[in-house]
Amino acid sequence: YGLGFNKIPMYCDNKSAIALCCNNVQHSWSKHIDIRYHFIKEQVENGVIELYFVNTEYQLADLFIKALGRDRIEFLINKLGMRSFTPDTLKQLMDEVDE
Repeated sequence: YGLGFNKIPMYCDNKSAIALCCNNVQHSWSKHIDIRYHFIKEQVENGVIELYFVNTEYQLADLFIKALGRDRIEFLINKLGMRSFTPDTLKQLMDEVDE
């Protein structure tokens, strides 16, 4: 129908995974990869997804999948544009709504 769309950016901190998805050569050492992981490779080949490398330090998904220290959590929350409320701040906000 002539409709165009932008590729979906996907950020990955594993250069080997990016290389496997972007290279059409099948290697003997990659044959053990589960079939479900080939979905991303197919989407890259179809032009739906574009893979980008991001250093582990800036991997924002870590906030949701890893146990992190307070400083690291605050850094990632800030990068995502999120806000972190203390229990006292939440109580103040609730009191304002009740008034």
